[in-house]
Amino acid sequence: MTAKSEVGSGAAQSSMKFPLLGRKPDGHLVDYEPNGTGGVKAGVDMGGGFGDATAIIQANVSAGGSGNDLYYRMNDKLYYTAERGNDTKLVGGGWDIYSLLVSVGNMGGSAQPDLIARDAAGAIWLYQGRADGLWETRIRIGSGGWNGMDRLAGRGDFTGDGKPDLIARSTDGTLYIYPGTGNAVADSALGSRVTVGKGWDAYVLLVSTGDSDGDGKTDLIASDKAGALWLFKGTGNPSAPFAPRVQIGTGGWGGFNTLF
Repeated sequence: MTAKSEVGSGAAQSSMKFPLLGRKPDGHLVDYEPNGTGGVKAGVDMGGGFGDATAIIQANVSAGGSGNDLYYRMNDKLYYTAERGNDTKLVGGGWDIYSLLVSVGNMGGSAQPDLIARDAAGAIWLYQGRADGLWETRIRIGSGGWNGMDRLAGRGDFTGDGKPDLIARSTDGTLYIYPGTGNAVADSALGSRVTVGKGWDAYVLLVSTGDSDGDGKTDLIASDKAGALWLFKGTGNPSAPFAPRVQIGTGGWGGFNTLF
C-alpha cells in the first residue's frame, strides 16, 4: 500500500491519495488500493492480530512521506509500525484517556502528518508528527464540547484554502467542517465550523483517503447501514463542499467495524 502524492505544503497534501483500510471483527486488516477514479480495487488481506486494538489509524510517515504506516492502541499503549519496516515501536502509555483518535494530515504546519485525540472531558488535542513516528508535545485545539461528536475524519483540505481540515459528525447526524488554520497554537488550529448538512447519521463509518478520484480535491467515503460504500467527491467550495454521492461499493462493507 502506497500513498501517491507530492509531499510538502498543505496544497500538495490536498492531492494525496491513500488506500482504504478496513478491520474485520476477527482482527484481519484488508487493504483496498485506489483505482484512480474514486473507487477501490479488490481487497488484499494483510493478516490478523488487530482484534484487540481499541484504535487504529494510518499515517504517511516513513519513506519520506510515501509509506502508509500504522498506529494502533492495545490497552493503554500506542504502537507504531512502518509499512516497509519489520519492527513495531512503542510510542508510549496512557493513551486510554482518549475516546477517539484520528490522523488528519499535516494540520500543524510541520513536515509530518498529525494526530487528533479526544479526551473524556470532550477536549481535543493535536499531536504533531515526527519523522521517527513519535509525537511532539500535545497542544489543546478544542477546549470542550467534542463529546457531542461521534465521528471525526480528515487527511486533506475540504475548503479549498490549501490547509488540512477536520470533519466532525454530531450525534444528531449533522456534519461539520472545521477549517484548519495551519497554526499549531493552543486553541487556534481550527477556524469557525462550516455546517455541511443533516442526515449523515444514515452512515455507519466515515473516512477520508485523501483525493480518491484524482481531481486534486479531498473526498469523503462513507459506509451505510445496508453495507454499501459511497464516495462524496470534494469540490473545494466551503459552502457546498461535496458533490452528490456516488456508489463505489454495492455491499459487504458492513462487515468492517473500522475503516481508516
